[in-house]
Amino acid sequence: MKLPREEILKGFQDTKTMQVLLDQAELVLRTWQSSWSEFISAPIREEAIDRLSELSELAWICNGGYQSAERQRLYCRRKDDLTSQEEIVIPIQGIEIQGNFLFDPGSPADVRAALEQMGVSKGDLGDIWMQGDRGAQAICSTKAASQLNGKEGKVRNVQINIETLDLEELRLPIQRIAKKVCCVEASTRIDAIASAGFGISRAKIVSQIKAGKLRLNWKRINQPSKELLVGDRLQLQNRGTVEVLSIVLTKRQRWKIELLRQ
Repeated sequence: MKLPREEILKGFQDTKTMQVLLDQAELVLRTWQSSWSEFISAPIREEAIDRLSELSELAWICNGGYQSAERQRLYCRRKDDLTSQEEIVIPIQGIEIQGNFLFDPGSPADVRAALEQMGVSKGDLGDIWMQGDRGAQAICSTKAASQLNGKEGKVRNVQINIETLDLEELRLPIQRIAKKVCCVEASTRIDAIASAGFGISRAKIVSQIKAGKLRLNWKRINQPSKELLVGDRLQLQNRGTVEVLSIVLTKRQRWKIELLRQ
């Protein structure tokens, strides 16, 4: 079965990734064999699922090892496949990256670059998070976990050792319960709304923007004064996400804003 590729790909921000997903979908339709994609970033995954959900004969499941994982793999199967979700084997595993980062603090991006330099492909790596000055933990494909287990390497100048872990052994990032937040602000600027949504000062928000830790709709931003719209989402490293649910101008010419924090 041939899918309407041109229609699905029109305006898509990452056509290369979508082409691969469409190849996967056509293979599932042709062979009746369900399959997993590589790890895909959150913005690409969300856009892809929105478009792929229109394919009536297929069903898609996302999993990155924990509920709020940013990078996840997509499982594609035919809708008439009677396999229950509990029976689906997820080909992912945890790894521990041990090293002394006390005098040379690292970041998830540093660790990711180091793992790729050790021969692991980008698509085999899921989320990575730091564990203070002791190192980091990550979720990856079972193939990458086997490839990295017992290996030594470097993150910048820090010597690291890598061991595999079961997912249950991972110390996952904090999983936040969704909570609605209401506030009244003089403007709809990012720094004002992010301050209210995440519960930290505007000065701290500005410093996080400068450090590249605050993103708007998964993209880095550098303008604290940029105004937000309904539907916009902010992601702050290690602090979760804030989505703008509504913005209403009050009689006193201020903005009543409703947010969803997760």
